[in-house]
Amino acid sequence: MFQDLKPTVWIGKSGYSETLIEEIRLQVKVRKYVKIKWLRSTDVDPEEIARLAKADLVGVRGRTMVLAERGRGGSQGR
Repeated sequence: MFQDLKPTVWIGKSGYSETLIEEIRLQVKVRKYVKIKWLRSTDVDPEEIARLAKADLVGVRGRTMVLAERGRGGSQGR
């Protein structure tokens, strides 16, 4: 379902910051679904990102996660 969705947020080697979380919140509000990728060398907890961004974690595959506006995605496909 989300294969055609292009990543719009990339988490680099410095990890995530409050600014990045705010950007994710904004994108989730506007786009409803956001695909996020991160570097292999970066330690990322998708559930923590979803919690901080106040979004639902729809799925994780490799180093890619999809977040949805709360109440839209749930925790399907995890």
